[in-house]
Amino acid sequence: MEYGYEDRDIEEPLVQQPAAKKHGPSGELEKILSDTELPSVARIRLAAWMELKLLGYLAAPAVFVYMINNLMSMSTRIFSGHLGNAELAAASLGNSGVQTFAYGLLLGMGSAVETLCGQAYGAGKYEMLGIYLQRSSILLTLVACLLTLLYVFSKPLLLLLGESPEIASSAAVFVYGLIPQIFAYAINFPIQKFLQSQSVVLPSAYISAATLAVHLMLSWAAAYKLGFGLFGASSVLSLSWWIIVTAQFVYIVKSERFKESWRGLSWAAFKGLPEFFKLSAASAIMLCLETWYFQILVLVAGLLDNPELALDSLSICMTINGLAFMISVGFNAAASVRVGNELGHGHPKSAAFSVVVVVAISSLISILVASAVLSFRNVISYLFTDGATVAAAVSDLCPLLAVTLLLNGIQPVLSGVAVGCGWQSFVALVNVGCYYFVGLPFGVLLGFHFQLGAKGIWLGMLSGTAMQTCILVWVTLRADWNKEVEEAVKRLNKWNDTSNSLPKDKS
Repeated sequence: MEYGYEDRDIEEPLVQQPAAKKHGPSGELEKILSDTELPSVARIRLAAWMELKLLGYLAAPAVFVYMINNLMSMSTRIFSGHLGNAELAAASLGNSGVQTFAYGLLLGMGSAVETLCGQAYGAGKYEMLGIYLQRSSILLTLVACLLTLLYVFSKPLLLLLGESPEIASSAAVFVYGLIPQIFAYAINFPIQKFLQSQSVVLPSAYISAATLAVHLMLSWAAAYKLGFGLFGASSVLSLSWWIIVTAQFVYIVKSERFKESWRGLSWAAFKGLPEFFKLSAASAIMLCLETWYFQILVLVAGLLDNPELALDSLSICMTINGLAFMISVGFNAAASVRVGNELGHGHPKSAAFSVVVVVAISSLISILVASAVLSFRNVISYLFTDGATVAAAVSDLCPLLAVTLLLNGIQPVLSGVAVGCGWQSFVALVNVGCYYFVGLPFGVLLGFHFQLGAKGIWLGMLSGTAMQTCILVWVTLRADWNKEVEEAVKRLNKWNDTSNSLPKDKS
């Protein structure tokens, strides 16, 4: 290669890191970015090519995994929708109005593992990864027990919020089948972050793909052939998530790849749970405020004059947005891992450069997806339901959906950067201001007072997202990456508490 740079390690890390050697040159990117003897264009070209390879290895399988997981949920709504428009509205309300609450809370709490595991792996403290995985799983399972009450009493809660009795009753039936899924979430999210932090993403992709095939066959049989309807469709979704969790855990336990990061079950996982809960709560608040925001908008749509049409059209657009969002979430995970690893390694320039590259690639893909949505705006709803009225309403919302997709090319990726750096508390405050003091009130005003219906609610959502994106861009541009390296060291020293709990490595 030109200028003498090759795909090999330039500086040997203090701790042997076989995974880092295999999947990314430790220190090579930082050396290129620091080499002032190279012309600027050549330096950026070499660094960009290296970063693209690292991101591609992480992002592509991660996007695939999140896509498959979202497709399972979306296919469940499709099967429900072809039972009837009322069933589609019920499944949409149950999924977006109740299940999203649990999803956001548990995924947010799991983000604490993402920060700690990413930085610990970069610093070579591999034994901590298994402890973080177990500690987070214990904590999230306890929270899942409390969330079960929300599912059990979903019908009276939906009625209390003003939803129609017919839709609330059907939505509750759908939600009852999702109760086992809560506990699958509690185990899956820590496992997912454990694997991603070590750049192990392909096995999850294979597992998810195989599970999707099983899920589609079982959903079809449960909803149509066996006549289990909404409850059958949602129960199959819960089963599919447990298949994924079980397969991933077996892979971790049986694979030699994790002999350093997984040393078996340990009592150290119970150590410091209250402090770990505080860290997880900050992560949860950051993501929950965002997912609950979209959940509340769906609940508000159920209060409009024609709730079935509003829920159907808004749900279809949000489902499409959610599917496209999985691309950005894959880049979100890649950005979090890359930034966390580089900060743990002590490479500020590499962390900053990774942010620039991942935002550029994610934005380009979002432009292509938004263009496709606008091209098929008149027919896209027929994937979900046969109603011509719903198709017209969805077509009317598609321009706003396209703008949302463009913002999704930036906002989720920068949220991943925030997780990699440990900025969750600050981003939580940003989310409160943008979503609940701007987006939600503006959406209600446009939807009800100005009688714009679902379009007004979506405009409000869009305004909150746009403001949040601008703030995240501003904060990221002003970040002091040398200081972020120092903060990563402090964070790891605080949580490196296994010296008296784990057996020493005799190698």
